[in-house]
Amino acid sequence: MKNIVSIIIIALLFTSCEKTVDLKYKSNQSRIIIEGNITNEPGPYFVKITKSISLTDIGNYPSIDNAVVTISDNAGNSEILTAQGNGMYRTSMLSGVEGRTYTLTVMAENQTYTAQSTMPQRVPFDSVKVETVIVGGETEYNLIPIYNDPVVKGNNYRFVLTVNNKLINQHFVQNDEIKNGSVNTLRLEINDNDLELKSGDSVAIKMQCIDKNVALYYTALALMSDSGPGGGTTPNNPPNNLSNGALGLFSAHTAELKKNTIR
Repeated sequence: MKNIVSIIIIALLFTSCEKTVDLKYKSNQSRIIIEGNITNEPGPYFVKITKSISLTDIGNYPSIDNAVVTISDNAGNSEILTAQGNGMYRTSMLSGVEGRTYTLTVMAENQTYTAQSTMPQRVPFDSVKVETVIVGGETEYNLIPIYNDPVVKGNNYRFVLTVNNKLINQHFVQNDEIKNGSVNTLRLEINDNDLELKSGDSVAIKMQCIDKNVALYYTALALMSDSGPGGGTTPNNPPNNLSNGALGLFSAHTAELKKNTIR
């Protein structure tokens, strides 16, 4: 009987301590988001411009459709992009060339934003190796992008993974700080909680050779979120190459795609 009374008293104590907490969010300032890429693949290339929204708001980011967007390179080429609506701006003549430095300039809402990115020389992407491992009696698969890193140091790589035609929302970045000038043997660090590879899966990996500032952005993004190959803004934005407090990224990079099937 004493035990029953004690249980009732404890339950009453916990019930009496309940309190409604009203969380008050500090309104965050709306900021411009600029996302642009230029590659060694044939154009056109696109720049997307939107604005961030409050933490308490829902819905899509509002687009900016009246900006003046220019991309130029260090070879004297320059082009004003054409507005396509929904925040999209399109090139018509500009070409992506390895070794050139590209400057993006955006004039929007009485502010000017700039970014620079240098397209590295392309490192040939040989193949996607599928490595089978047994862990705790279960079969698992590692994906290893095969490429021969040049002897010259400072190469950075980003990988975009698609499995069964579905884009995987994770970031993969490698560099040559540990294994410079050799064939890569490092696997992609896939988050197994989000993706479980199995026999029969069709995998496609796009390898991008990126400059050091772009590599820093994606490395920080991977550490903070462990998700998403670009195209979004995280609550804590990683360091980028855009001026004047803009969010997002401008990247000039090479791109090459390889496929394999897990057997």
